[in-house]
Amino acid sequence: MSGTLGAAAAAALPKATASATARRAAIGTATVTVNADQPLATAPATLVGANTAIYDALLGHATTVDLLAAAGIKYLRYPGGSHSDVYHWQSHTAENGAYIDPANTFDAFMTMVRAAGAQPIITVNYGSGTAQEAAEWVRHANVTKGYGVTYWEIGNEVFGNGHYGGAWEYDINADRSPRAYGNAVLGFITAMKAVDPTIKIGIVLTAPGAWPDGIVGPGDSADWNDEVLSVVGGQAEFAVFHWYPYEAGISEATMLARPQSAASTVAAFKADLAAHGASDAGIFVTEVNGGPPRDTQPQALWAADAYLALAEAGVENVTWWNVHNGYGGTSTDSTGATDYNDEGLISYGSTGEPPAHTPFRSYYGIQMISRVCSAGDTLVRTTSSTSTLSAHAVRRTSGGLDLLLINKDPANACTVTLSYTGYRPSTRTVTDTYGPTSTAITRATSGSATSQIVPPYGLLAVHLTAS
Repeated sequence: MSGTLGAAAAAALPKATASATARRAAIGTATVTVNADQPLATAPATLVGANTAIYDALLGHATTVDLLAAAGIKYLRYPGGSHSDVYHWQSHTAENGAYIDPANTFDAFMTMVRAAGAQPIITVNYGSGTAQEAAEWVRHANVTKGYGVTYWEIGNEVFGNGHYGGAWEYDINADRSPRAYGNAVLGFITAMKAVDPTIKIGIVLTAPGAWPDGIVGPGDSADWNDEVLSVVGGQAEFAVFHWYPYEAGISEATMLARPQSAASTVAAFKADLAAHGASDAGIFVTEVNGGPPRDTQPQALWAADAYLALAEAGVENVTWWNVHNGYGGTSTDSTGATDYNDEGLISYGSTGEPPAHTPFRSYYGIQMISRVCSAGDTLVRTTSSTSTLSAHAVRRTSGGLDLLLINKDPANACTVTLSYTGYRPSTRTVTDTYGPTSTAITRATSGSATSQIVPPYGLLAVHLTAS
């Protein structure tokens, strides 16, 4: 058809075009390439963990047990953070005035762990305990009771004992240096393995780039990691660091970008291990949490992204702080949602919080991991064209391929174009979605193997089968 537009049509064109442009701008785009033939790591059975605490009055509650099982949490750390270095398991008492719930004895904890279909990670008392006390714990757990506890960590954040000036960890040992800790660990290993040589014992190190990494304390010749490893070397079967990669005043966008630093952090940690003949030690991140906001939708994104990024880097266990933590004051996130400054996965029901047993949004971020990844699956290399869309892919032992797409834009959906090397997917796709207004993860048949739309601040799992 030839000719020119009428005056009315011509006058309307700029407005219509501007409107269409605005609509297009409200939906971002990204290109994701899944290299299914480029493996990064095998998903370990130990990957998904959460911290428990002996002061938690709701720890053994049936609803807590059911929620942990539903989230796919397979490892539970006990007795919880700094309480580990004041807790005496035989008497179920604590030093330094620390509160513990009378009901949360070790045997009660193990009842809860088994009911949840999980396994324990035990942190023995280094700060005020002895190697013999730890050995008797192994005897009670694995000989007397037959619990078969595999993983035993020696102390919690021992470097916070005042040797470098900052002191939050209880430690009554006269020598608080890293070399003293390393020598003591050797004694713990000897005593504990004399009871059960099949257990695995882990040592406390610090995250590369986090305090006090790189600091040489008084009387030392190197920093904490190098001093401890120079003594313990390859006798440690796993090595621990805690990862809280945020600082005061961090923005949501910066916080959501931090999981992408996991690869470099783990690479530096592996270099520390290799330098001292400990390359075979597994890597456990037995405390992890993102920065504020702590319990609204950004934390769902952060949790899922961090667990999978750490797993891709070769970490064997990631353990969220905490199952229940408690109210810390309210703020508002970028979506207008109320954040309770609670680092827990589930509300404790503290004053000002949602009712007890209400899962926070971080809970669903971790639950989403179980939708895309199981023990023995292969995490494969995946790239995204934009920093606001994270992508992870897992080649299933069953032959399927699962993707997790994470949209870090709080305002705009993202249309994702997908391509694959080393895998030919069928056209039918099943998806799991969790967005800012979701009350649970929802399943549907939507999109295709080559195109998906991820909601703003949304998690989208895409389940594929081979054609």
